[in-house]
Amino acid sequence: MEHQHKMNKDSDNAGQHMGMSEHDHHAMMIEDFKNRFYVVLALTVPIMLLSTMIQHFMGVNWQFTGSSYILFGLSSIVFVYGGWPFLTGLVGEVKAKTPGMMFLIGFAITVAYSYSTAIVFGLKGMDFFWELDTLILIMLLGHWIEMRSVMGASNELELLVQLMPADAHLVTADKVQDVKTDTLKEKDVILVKPGEKVAADGIILEGESYLNESMLTGESKPVKKVKGDKVIAGSINGNGSFKVTVSHGAKDSYLSQVVKLVDDAQKSKSQTQLLADTAAKWLTIIALVTGISTFLFWFLTGHTLSFAMERMVTVIVICCPHALGLAVPLVVAKSTTLAAKHGLLIKNRNAFEDSRKITTVVFDKTGTLTEGKFEVSKIISLNKDLKENELIRMAAALEQTSEHPIATGILQKAKELKITIPYAEGFKAITGQGVQATVSGKKVLVVSPGYLKEHKMVLPDGFTADDTETVVFVIIDKLLAGYMALSDKIRPESAGAIKTLKQENIKSILLTGDNSKVAASVSKTLGMDSFIAEVLPDQKLKEIKAMQKKGEFVAMTGDGVNDAPALAQADIGIAVGSGSDIAAATAGIVLVNSNPKDIVSLILFGKATYRKMIQNLAWATGYNVIALPLAAGVLYNQGIVLSPAMGAALMTVSTVVVAINASMLKVNSNS
Repeated sequence: MEHQHKMNKDSDNAGQHMGMSEHDHHAMMIEDFKNRFYVVLALTVPIMLLSTMIQHFMGVNWQFTGSSYILFGLSSIVFVYGGWPFLTGLVGEVKAKTPGMMFLIGFAITVAYSYSTAIVFGLKGMDFFWELDTLILIMLLGHWIEMRSVMGASNELELLVQLMPADAHLVTADKVQDVKTDTLKEKDVILVKPGEKVAADGIILEGESYLNESMLTGESKPVKKVKGDKVIAGSINGNGSFKVTVSHGAKDSYLSQVVKLVDDAQKSKSQTQLLADTAAKWLTIIALVTGISTFLFWFLTGHTLSFAMERMVTVIVICCPHALGLAVPLVVAKSTTLAAKHGLLIKNRNAFEDSRKITTVVFDKTGTLTEGKFEVSKIISLNKDLKENELIRMAAALEQTSEHPIATGILQKAKELKITIPYAEGFKAITGQGVQATVSGKKVLVVSPGYLKEHKMVLPDGFTADDTETVVFVIIDKLLAGYMALSDKIRPESAGAIKTLKQENIKSILLTGDNSKVAASVSKTLGMDSFIAEVLPDQKLKEIKAMQKKGEFVAMTGDGVNDAPALAQADIGIAVGSGSDIAAATAGIVLVNSNPKDIVSLILFGKATYRKMIQNLAWATGYNVIALPLAAGVLYNQGIVLSPAMGAALMTVSTVVVAINASMLKVNSNS
């Protein structure tokens, strides 16, 4: 199986369809094992009936001239055709100097076949062709079942690949034509009709709709998208239709990146995997040593050559570290693809497996615990002839060219109130304090409280500002006309996430560049353990180091850009943000949504995944500890002895248990 894993890994080709060739290769191998299994099954009946031992059991004697040669002929077909995958595997492992699973099976069937052949051609003793036949039969069945479960895990990746629609409707000057998705280039315009999948990442050019992005981001609610919004390839359109300007070709799409990430993560070795590999290598050595010792013990204590051979073959078969070889890879494949479907992209397996050790989670406030967008929470006019709407209209005129979060908040409010925004002339920014321009012949300023202080303007009577609010004043023709308060809303999921972390005995700390008042208010509202405010990006790194010095295992969440040094310093860096920031290169884990609940899901899922791996390793090694002595014949005097076929059956059961256990892994997203 390890050998077969290696073959799979070598067989994939790069690019978007990397999952495809591996998948087809896998399907062919499954088909191959199935065919070999049926041929061996058909030959099993005559082989059984011709075997002296079986006749002995049934109390009949169907020997006839040449019957042993027919038995030899049929068994040779079973050995060569049925045993072929194991024999080629043995050669491969010997060449690579890594004897393992295939080496053991190949060795066992070769010994059994050679010994039985020698009996046919004159050696005294009892052949065990029927044992050889049932052994190969069960081995093929075991491999076939096992590969189907492995396929199950890679199927999940396949589903991600298939999310990409094959065709797109390309809009040219005079017509709409269907083209293959992978021919789309940057700046192309495509049409997305109701109910279709979006064919490429891009920006909506015209039209609007609700999109279901759940398969990509784990976000269950359909998301409203309007002109200027980003859309992700693979998301499913609701009942609106819209045009999209393509941002980049298919191979750079968010989905291709996810598939590549998942594929890389499934291939990257983690500490647990290395542990399992070491155990499998040792098991191979133990199998050979125990097998040969068992043979010598029984043969030298006066038992027949055939009995001693049979014990050796059983020990070697039982010891095949199948279950051990699969214990971790199956869980890895399952967990990585499951996580990707829930918007948790694992770039570094170790970071993911270590998430169970986290003692402190450091949150960056804006955009993670809060919405990251300022909304106008109150509008106060200080001039009774000036309506609130007029105040917003004047302010929006100045802010319409700015990218600042406050400007966005004011423009959003104007849009909600359906206000037409006038044109502003002579626009000028007042460094660090606001903006000014002429609107409809009036000189308008939108400024911070600092500007009023500096120009000795009196704050209005009854003026109060909440700790969490940012206030801007509107001055029209040198008179204070009114003010607006904007605040960054706390996400509805934040409180629940912090509460779950508390239950798991994990500290939550707020680390933000925002002022202390806002930080204190957010931290208190959410019931966090503490907050560190007004820190610059390079100071974030120092704060993380200080926590680590105290022995904390720190996970840091950030949006990738200014948090990169701190993300790299943290024991586990979790980058939050949409698909475009997937290249948050320093983080081990990327959360597609900036939802704090996902961080909790990640930690709980990391723990569940680790538990599954340990259960599988415990089962795979524990089973060998019990089955091996039985195979060696420890209880022979008590009448308990395992036949080679029984050994193979136990080995298969053990492997299937491991596969089923891995497939039961789930992401608990209701944290």
